[in-house]
Amino acid sequence: MALVLVGGPAVEPVSLAQVKAHLRLDGDSEDLLVASLILTSRLHIEAALGLALVSQQWRLVLHDWPRGGEVRLPLRPIADVSEIRVKDAAGVPAVLAPASYVADLAGNAPRIVSAGAALPRPGRIAAGIKIDLMAGYGPEPDDVPAPIRHALLLLVAHWYEHRDPIEIGAQDAVIPDAVSQLLKPFRSVRI
Repeated sequence: MALVLVGGPAVEPVSLAQVKAHLRLDGDSEDLLVASLILTSRLHIEAALGLALVSQQWRLVLHDWPRGGEVRLPLRPIADVSEIRVKDAAGVPAVLAPASYVADLAGNAPRIVSAGAALPRPGRIAAGIKIDLMAGYGPEPDDVPAPIRHALLLLVAHWYEHRDPIEIGAQDAVIPDAVSQLLKPFRSVRI
C-alpha cells in the first residue's frame, strides 16, 4: 500500500502574516525561513496525527483488496472518494461504479467496503488498484480547527527559536508540551 500526494493544499492553515505577528517580526528578511517553517510544521503535524489539514488530493495504491474487503484509509478526515480504478491483466484501468462500494467517511476510521458483491480483483500483481481521495477539513485555513492552527503557530515559533542542527531523539528535538496538548484531542484512538 502506498499513499501518494496528487495535489497539495492551495493555502497553509496559517498565513505568513499571522506567523510574523505571532513571532513579532518586522520586515521581510526572514520570510523564506518562516514560510519553510510553516510548511515543515504543517507536514509534521499531519504526519504525526494522520491528518490532512487543508483540502488535498491523495491517491491510495493497493496491490489487491484486503481480506474481508474493507479498505481502511490511512488519512483523515476524508471529504470524498473521487474514483476507484482497478487494472486488468493488460494494465487497462476500469472505473468502479460508485454503487459497488460504500465510502464510510465518518469518524476517525474512514473506510471503503463492498456494497454487496465482491469487488473486482486486479489483473496485475502490483499496483492494480488506485483510489483517489479528497482529504482535509476544508479548502480554507479557517476550516482547520483553531487548536491545530494554534499548535502550528507554537511549533513554528519553537523551530524559529531553535535553529541549531540537532540529533533526532535528542532532548532538544522534543516538541514543546503545549503543542502536544493542543493536538491531543485530534489523535486517532483505537479501541
